[in-house]
Amino acid sequence: MKRLIYTGLLLATLLAALFAAGCSDSNTNESSTQQPRAAEPVRLTYANFPPAFTVPCVQMERWKEEVQTRTRGAVQVETFPGGTLLKAKNMLRGVMEGQADIGCVAMSYQPGVFPLSTAVEMPVGFTSGKASSQTLWALFEKYRPAELEQVKVLTMFATPPSNIMSRVPVQTLEQVQGLELRGNGASGRFLDALGAVTVSMPMPEVPDALQKNMIQGLFTSLEVLQDMKFAEFCPYATIMDGPVYIFAVVMNQDRWNALPQEAKDVLDVLAPEQAAWTGQYWDSHTAEAVEWARKEHGLQVFTLSDQDKTHALEQSAALVQDWKERAVKAGLPAEAVLADVLAWKQEFDQ
Repeated sequence: MKRLIYTGLLLATLLAALFAAGCSDSNTNESSTQQPRAAEPVRLTYANFPPAFTVPCVQMERWKEEVQTRTRGAVQVETFPGGTLLKAKNMLRGVMEGQADIGCVAMSYQPGVFPLSTAVEMPVGFTSGKASSQTLWALFEKYRPAELEQVKVLTMFATPPSNIMSRVPVQTLEQVQGLELRGNGASGRFLDALGAVTVSMPMPEVPDALQKNMIQGLFTSLEVLQDMKFAEFCPYATIMDGPVYIFAVVMNQDRWNALPQEAKDVLDVLAPEQAAWTGQYWDSHTAEAVEWARKEHGLQVFTLSDQDKTHALEQSAALVQDWKERAVKAGLPAEAVLADVLAWKQEFDQ
């Protein structure tokens, strides 16, 4: 009887040991087949101020897609067009304070804040957004100005040249004198130099001002003929290759510092590509808008003579001199900067 009890106890102990070993193997196998958890993507917010259908927001969406594709989803971007996160005037401060990770800054809207970059705004006769955008980026890369040292610059771009859209035909420089035109920033000062009556107002107020005859037209790049439907009010356009508006896409410095190095490398490579792409897209979109306005609204397009264009640059020479004086006060080599802008304009305007 004792032998039987002993044998039973031995068998029970052996079965328990085998069961425990089986469970251990099972747990080991399960853990060995589990994949390591993928890292959570970095999520960034990107604020912009104009409507979603405008070029600055089109470029924003293109940049977002490129970033997400090139980082294989490691960086995800949520966009906020139309001033839904930050307005134009507080864009730079909002990014610096972390209200948005990234923002599109209209540098032309903040006089005196960007003494180097505004060299590209000077009336030097840019004929394309491609040339103005690439010149702006080249200027930034060479000088790395103090005006942007508190943020990470992700790209920069500029509009095609400003031209007149009007209720009345403007075929000569003389006809610009006394004409009431909406204009802002350097473009507004350029109109002043030509003898126009410059009216500064937000773009959404322009249709009502045109309808009420408060202004006779506006002075900016011509894509707004279609984007803002200004062709309904302005049956005439005059090509005079005026100043451009400049923009910078900037990122909060702490958020940049926290990015993985692989993501930083992607964004740095993308920066000059995005500048060139935006300029080229703005040019092609503007050409399409002018053609649309011709077909849909009978737009007539005039071009100032070369003589009138030369006279316009001569009349606005004081703007360049004023910029030089401000640049020198800011400690910048004004003559060298302007020489660089003119050289890049010639290089990129091919």
